[in-house]
Amino acid sequence: MPSPYRAVFTAPGTRSFSAAGFLGRMPLSMMGIGVVTMVSQLTGRYGLAGALSATLAMAAAVMGPQVSRMVDRYGQRRVLRPVTLVAVTAVAGLLVCAQRGLPEWTLFVFAAGAGCVPSMGSMVRARWAEIYRGAGRQLHTAYAWESVVDEVCFIIGPIVSIGLSTAWFPEAGPLLAAVFLVTGVFWLTSQRATEPRPLPAEHHTAGSALRSPGLQVLVVTFVATGAIFGAVDVVTVAFAEERGHKAAASLVLAVYALGSCLAGAVFGVLHLKGKPSTRWLLGVCAMAVSMIPLQLAGSLPFLAVALFAAGLAIAPTMVTTMALVEQHVPRTQLTEGMTWTSTGLAVGVALGSSAAGWMVDASGARAGYLVPAVAGALAAAVAFLGYRRLVEPEPMGGRGEDDRDLRNYDGHLA
Repeated sequence: MPSPYRAVFTAPGTRSFSAAGFLGRMPLSMMGIGVVTMVSQLTGRYGLAGALSATLAMAAAVMGPQVSRMVDRYGQRRVLRPVTLVAVTAVAGLLVCAQRGLPEWTLFVFAAGAGCVPSMGSMVRARWAEIYRGAGRQLHTAYAWESVVDEVCFIIGPIVSIGLSTAWFPEAGPLLAAVFLVTGVFWLTSQRATEPRPLPAEHHTAGSALRSPGLQVLVVTFVATGAIFGAVDVVTVAFAEERGHKAAASLVLAVYALGSCLAGAVFGVLHLKGKPSTRWLLGVCAMAVSMIPLQLAGSLPFLAVALFAAGLAIAPTMVTTMALVEQHVPRTQLTEGMTWTSTGLAVGVALGSSAAGWMVDASGARAGYLVPAVAGALAAAVAFLGYRRLVEPEPMGGRGEDDRDLRNYDGHLA
């Protein structure tokens, strides 16, 4: 491990909570595709499978920020454990209803309940922010590490989920995802020493973190960015199927995630100067430009190379986004602010998947790559239009009077 990464892990407890966060994040890449695989095997109905997967995603997008807001107020342990039990109970109900062939409405009810899954990436990043608050370089490296972990989850999660559901029994993929969730959450919340402590009620800002103009720009941009990801997934599967190698789609998409993983690892060891907002704008534009070569794809090898190159812009942009969230929301709403970016991505993935599916049905897989290109252009346009909001200091950001009061409070506790 390069020395900057070794350095951030010298703080006590960091290895354990990062490992717990890895397990807890596996359902993010396993649950949706696992439900699709399970339902399509049990019923043969891909339309129903896709609708249930979309219900999971939208429920998580709605519930995630609310769960994180409660975490900011009451602490991770008090909130995450009961919420996780609700989520895994809903997953269990979904699996039982699907296996027994109960009415479709029961599937949708339990799929919506499973949306209570907490944003584990935000919980782990909040712990890093608590440890390295004010230490920009170490926090940059820590966020880069967590982006690498995200990509590793998306490389191996779908392969494990699909493999278990097809080789063992249909419910195996979602079932293992639920086991990962419970294990990760209870392991993380057992580590009290690194848990960000909730602050007294008088220090909390009224209303949602989404009131921040800077966060609004990040979230809207991430809706368009999520549409890129959702569209690329759907169109790549269709592209591989048209060429008679549908199974190769998972490998091609793994190459996409691998590019992001490697870029994130390198990005974390760099000592960068300049404004994070400028780096973020360049990253969003790079993602948009990287969609252009996909329009020329005529074979799977060419597509794999193009997606690897496209992946290089993802993790650095995500790392910079988390740094900007920390700057543009109050400290008392940091977890919620990070979760809102994940929500934007989830909504975008659902929209991009739907639009790409329609385009593939209407004009074929190759034409479907127009959808992520349009989404990339929209992301770049929003980033340009909102750039000033990210540069200018914000009255409700985490660097004003509220944080001075919090530092005084911290000193009093010390």
